[in-house]
Amino acid sequence: MEAFRQTQGGAASRGGATDMQGPSPARRLFDKLLSLRWVLLAVIIVSGFIYIPIVENFRVSMTNRDIFTGEVSNVGLANYQRLLDDPVVWRALLNNTFYALISIVFQVFCAFILAAIIEGLRSRRARNFWRAVYFIPSAISTTVTGLLFYFIYQPDVGLMDAALSFLGLEQFSHPWLALESTAIFGIIAMSQWQGFGYSTLLFSIAIQKIPRELYDAATMDGAGPVRQLFSITFPMAREMSGLMIIVTITGAFQVFNEVMVMTGGGPSNSSQVLGTWLYQQAFILNDFGYGAAIAAIIFAVTMLTGIAQVWYTRKRRVQL
Repeated sequence: MEAFRQTQGGAASRGGATDMQGPSPARRLFDKLLSLRWVLLAVIIVSGFIYIPIVENFRVSMTNRDIFTGEVSNVGLANYQRLLDDPVVWRALLNNTFYALISIVFQVFCAFILAAIIEGLRSRRARNFWRAVYFIPSAISTTVTGLLFYFIYQPDVGLMDAALSFLGLEQFSHPWLALESTAIFGIIAMSQWQGFGYSTLLFSIAIQKIPRELYDAATMDGAGPVRQLFSITFPMAREMSGLMIIVTITGAFQVFNEVMVMTGGGPSNSSQVLGTWLYQQAFILNDFGYGAAIAAIIFAVTMLTGIAQVWYTRKRRVQL
């Protein structure tokens, strides 16, 4: 019996030593490869709908392609040279830049301040009410909003000129969408009205996550609402601010529906943006190579902006 126990104990010791050593390298490699099956489908979908089309777009931008006849000719960087010589592209790029700058002012900074004011209200019902009031325009379709403002801007019969006449400012009444100097700004104003509430709601969510103890401590130290806004609220909501800047700039350079509904790029291409000029070149004039080159510019601008903002946000991240 004693010999049997020693034999069993030795076997158990050897088994325990084997268990402590863990699986073999081949087994660990197999487990890692097996775990990739969970992300393989996502990689295939993302590659098929995002990365492969991006590469294909750059390839098409170096050709002249007729979609009706199927004729394709390689032109190298000629389409990009056309971009540099096309005055409408520069006007569209300027309009997109105006769109981005004004959107950052209203949909990031102004929305952040409004969200801080709303979250500072004592009544919960009042906070919910004002969140809903400002969010309602964001729930309206862009096409519907564009048509609404199209009629608001109509000369003589539109609400804008009627309001100016009521206030005794008839000298400022004019066809807002028919003038080259005001058409793009009328479209930008409509876009701010629609997107302002959505940005405010996102900032409200970010502010709600800030620990209340920080505000209590600041109040005990004598800090007022303005000091708390810039010393606590803004630093703690910096990641949301960075995200909103990325989303705002990306949206500004991808804008399309608003311009197509309200002006179609006119008058005299004064309200063209890169998206509408791309559409006209590729789908109306059948110049897909040049349209792909414009799309490549949009992609480059939005990607570089996103990378820069993510880098800056991570660098300035606040840790509790």
